[in-house]
Amino acid sequence: MAQYVDLTSKEWCDLVFEGKNKEFGAYEMRLESPKRHNKAVFYTIIGLLIVAAGAFGLAKYNEYREQQRLAEEARQQQVQLDLSEQKEEEKEEEQTIIEEKKPEIEPEQEIAQQKVTELAIVADEKVKEEPKSQTELEKTEEVFTAKNVESDNTNRAALENLNKQVKIDVPEPKKEEKKPEKEEVFKSVEQMPTFPGGDAALMKWLSSHIQYPTMAQENNVQGRVVVQFVVTKTGQVGEVKVVRSVDKDLDREAVRVCKSLPKFVPGRQNGQAVNVWYTLPVTFKLQGTN
Repeated sequence: MAQYVDLTSKEWCDLVFEGKNKEFGAYEMRLESPKRHNKAVFYTIIGLLIVAAGAFGLAKYNEYREQQRLAEEARQQQVQLDLSEQKEEEKEEEQTIIEEKKPEIEPEQEIAQQKVTELAIVADEKVKEEPKSQTELEKTEEVFTAKNVESDNTNRAALENLNKQVKIDVPEPKKEEKKPEKEEVFKSVEQMPTFPGGDAALMKWLSSHIQYPTMAQENNVQGRVVVQFVVTKTGQVGEVKVVRSVDKDLDREAVRVCKSLPKFVPGRQNGQAVNVWYTLPVTFKLQGTN
């Protein structure tokens, strides 16, 4: 069996260079060769570990970005669904208001109207009374007019005599001060107010400006607060109120962020800018929950 020989040992190097010029440089290079190989292997392993760590970190970062994108898409879909539900509710309310405004005619009134407009056509021999001529109608009108004038004169004379006998101080009616009329706020108009950039821009603005209350986060409170506010004819946000509450902290934050909204494109009715109620659902959802 062959004896094991360490080719990297100094003894083997001396054996190879026996009788040769060791000062030439090859001898030193042969002695340092094992160290260079070990360093090269070590640095190669370190480089591979760094590349593997970078690839792993990049994969995790891409996975995180994909989760964020999916969450944002789900949030926008939820917002669009909320807006579509809101528009359907507004249409139903508008239809209900229109139906309530339709006047109802009672059956008796309808029959009476029909009777008034009915014309009876009969034979000449069945007519009991002959119609009066125009001259007779004028005489009858003159007689009634004269009687009415005489009756009015008699009543006026009696009232004058009574006023002479009894003096009655009638206080003058106080003039009521007219209060300034409030401008009408419409619930539905021909052209509803719009946020610059559309609903997607509105939802993006809300998501970037809402500050989730700390107490609500600690108590795992979440939900959808429905807020109504007036978009004035100048586009400013006016009165703000909560129509569907979830939690006092969430309600307060929803009102605050709505009051800080920028100008809207105002609603229009008959070509004129008017004040309009605008309904907006504000959804509070903690990350990591279904």
